[in-house]
Amino acid sequence: MSEQVLVIRRSLFDELGSFQGLQSDVGRYLKAFFEPGNHFFVPRPDAEEDPSLKQIIPYVVVTSGDLLLHYRRGSGSGETRLLKKGSVGIGGHINDGDGLGEAFDQGAYQRALMRELQEELSIASAFIERPLALLNDDSNAVGSVHLGIVHQCQLSEPAVTANEEAIAELGFLNLEELAARHDQLESWSQLVVAGWKDLPTISAL
Repeated sequence: MSEQVLVIRRSLFDELGSFQGLQSDVGRYLKAFFEPGNHFFVPRPDAEEDPSLKQIIPYVVVTSGDLLLHYRRGSGSGETRLLKKGSVGIGGHINDGDGLGEAFDQGAYQRALMRELQEELSIASAFIERPLALLNDDSNAVGSVHLGIVHQCQLSEPAVTANEEAIAELGFLNLEELAARHDQLESWSQLVVAGWKDLPTISAL
C-alpha cells in the first residue's frame, strides 16, 4: 500500500489566514489543524499532485548556542526534488501509524516529530524543543503542497551525528555563514535563515 500522509485542506489554511514565508502565531493554527474533521490521511502520491491539500511537515532546526545545524540532502533523500540542496531542517511526512491507534491529535503529532528526529539524528545531549512558527512557500511545486511547522531543538552540547545517508556533510554554522550559502539552500531553509532573528527562539541552555 502507498504511504499515507497527514494533510489539511488548503481552504482551511486560507480561512485561518494563509501567508507566504513565516508566521509565528503557531499555536492558533495547530489547534485548528488538529480539531477532529480538520485533518486526514491520503496516499502520498495523490497529495504530491493536489494543491487543494497541504501536507503537514515538522521542520526541526537543531541549534547549539547561536549555531544552526546544516546538512546537504544526500542520495537517500525521500524528496528527490531537493536532492543535493543544503538544509537546516530535520523532519518529514507524518504517517497514519503515528497515531498509535488513537485519534490523531497534537500528542500524536509530537510523537511523530520525535520519531522523525530520532530516526534521522543521534543526539548525545540534553535538549529543549518547542514550535516556533509555521512556514509556507507557494512559489514552487514542492512548497505548494506542503506546510511546515518550524521547531527549534536547542542542545546543551553540539553532540549530534547523522543516522541516514540522506543527511550528508553535517555541521553547525552561524547565520552569516548560512546567509553566504543562500543560493545552495532549499527554499524553506532560505526563509528560516532570513527570518531566524525575528522568531522567539530558545536561548542557549
